[in-house]
Amino acid sequence: MSKWKAFGLPFFAGMAGALVVVAIFGFINHKDSTDDQSYLQSIRNEYSVYSLPLPQQIDFCGEAIPLERWDVRERLDREMLVNTYWQSNTLLMIKRANKWFPLITQNLKDQGVPEDFKYLATIESGLYNAVSPSGAVGFWQFLEDTGKEYGLEINDEVDERYHVTKSTIAACAFFKEAYSKFGSWTMAAAAYNMGKGGVAKQTNRQSASNYWDLLLNEETSRYVLRIAAMKQLLTHPDQYGFVLRPVDLYPPLDFSKVAEVNDRIDDFAQWASDHNTNYKYLKIWNPWLRQSYLTNKQKKSYVIALPQDQPNN
Repeated sequence: MSKWKAFGLPFFAGMAGALVVVAIFGFINHKDSTDDQSYLQSIRNEYSVYSLPLPQQIDFCGEAIPLERWDVRERLDREMLVNTYWQSNTLLMIKRANKWFPLITQNLKDQGVPEDFKYLATIESGLYNAVSPSGAVGFWQFLEDTGKEYGLEINDEVDERYHVTKSTIAACAFFKEAYSKFGSWTMAAAAYNMGKGGVAKQTNRQSASNYWDLLLNEETSRYVLRIAAMKQLLTHPDQYGFVLRPVDLYPPLDFSKVAEVNDRIDDFAQWASDHNTNYKYLKIWNPWLRQSYLTNKQKKSYVIALPQDQPNN
């Protein structure tokens, strides 16, 4: 990656959001000017938006992204610009990544899936338990039928799409199946967006098996490069003007304290109090518990995470 100063951008190495402030005050200072040339010159002097130097090389899961292709470079440029200048969203991703990446990275490693798939979760859900208009849920945005297909329990009382570890394991099962079918992690990521059937249909139609050779719908065409852009920004935030102190980052949740349950729980508020916490924090640690009770008619064994050092009132 070229240094910002090599592009004459020391100003940008601060907070990119300051550009907006400069622009606003520049317009205020000159809004009554009757001299159009003076007005336009003031804008040029006081407000600049910079293009971004692209990385010389970048990969996804060790598979090189062919930046020598003009169309790939333009598509990556789009995603880099969108995410760099959507400062609030990318700042949130950097903060949330500090909270969730340690857990997700370990889950991926345990399942034998490349670490870069953690960036896929950032573009799927923003690293929180999002619910899409189509009913996709959680960090990995599983639909109900797909979640059940990959072993997640989903009903009125328990929805493991909200369970970060279990949903990550389910996503890993998909990735490994897709990798086995298509022969690359890049194609596995595309299949996560488009479906294995959709990708197979296009590979047959176009007589091509490489993601970079396929003409796909816009969302899937952007998908891997959105992941790559987020990888670049979260790995090198300072190179794109994002300034955060360690204190600004969200600390990871500690899931080491647990209770095993194999019976019904009539009142989670009381149960939480009995375990030295309260209902709010119990549900923050265990969003997969969807009700204020658990009938557990099948006497299944559930592991419930308990907050450390949280209030019990």
